[in-house]
Amino acid sequence: MHRRGGGAEAIAKKKLAEAKYKERGTVLAEDQIAQMSKQLETFKTNLEEFASKHKQEIRKNSQFRVQFQEMCATIGVDPLASGKGFWSEMLGVGDFYYELGVQIIEVCLALKHRNGGLITLDELHHRVLKGRGKFAQDVSQDDLVRAIKKLKAMGNGFGMIPVGGSYLVQSVPAELNMDHTVVLQLAEKKGYVTVSEIRDSLKWERERASHVLDHLLKEGLAWLDSQAAGEPQYWLPALFSELLSRDVTPEEANQMTP
Repeated sequence: MHRRGGGAEAIAKKKLAEAKYKERGTVLAEDQIAQMSKQLETFKTNLEEFASKHKQEIRKNSQFRVQFQEMCATIGVDPLASGKGFWSEMLGVGDFYYELGVQIIEVCLALKHRNGGLITLDELHHRVLKGRGKFAQDVSQDDLVRAIKKLKAMGNGFGMIPVGGSYLVQSVPAELNMDHTVVLQLAEKKGYVTVSEIRDSLKWERERASHVLDHLLKEGLAWLDSQAAGEPQYWLPALFSELLSRDVTPEEANQMTP
């Protein structure tokens, strides 16, 4: 009986120790959370002071702006999340990306009759910089990508298609699936593609290749050169820099289609 009592006492002591250990662990966890919260608040305060001190640099210099956005990301703050609020009011970054988005739309609309609504990120960057003038705020391709993501979130047809280590910017609500994306990537080097090239490279049936190309023609994203030697060539004006560098009228464009 004594042994059983001793065993029960040992179990009770063990449970008491476990409860105290658990309680101590909870206290430690709460202390750690409080300490982390304090550190986070200190970092946020320092970040606000940094933003206030370097306001002009953040607004005007793209590298400074990216660095600041990365700093904000460490504490879960998105300075671009709203056109209002502390960060936007302090830095004017909301206005900056809003104005940049308007410029992107203007450039894409001006070139839509030539490229059907697709433009390389490089070309878009060049034209945005040209339109802003040499005394305007610096704009990087990263800035363009951020602004385009904001436009995409508004559901107005904007999107980005990865091509050759960069992007094609889509500014029209055309339905492009993975087949269309792969064909655009295939045409990236020469600016055009043929049915035979698609079949040889992608091992597709002729019907699949023709269906994709016909859709690109229908959406105005491709032009057909039916007089090309060998077989018809499907040109992607967004990828044909020489075409974009000269003045091509809609009438000239129509002459390249059957």
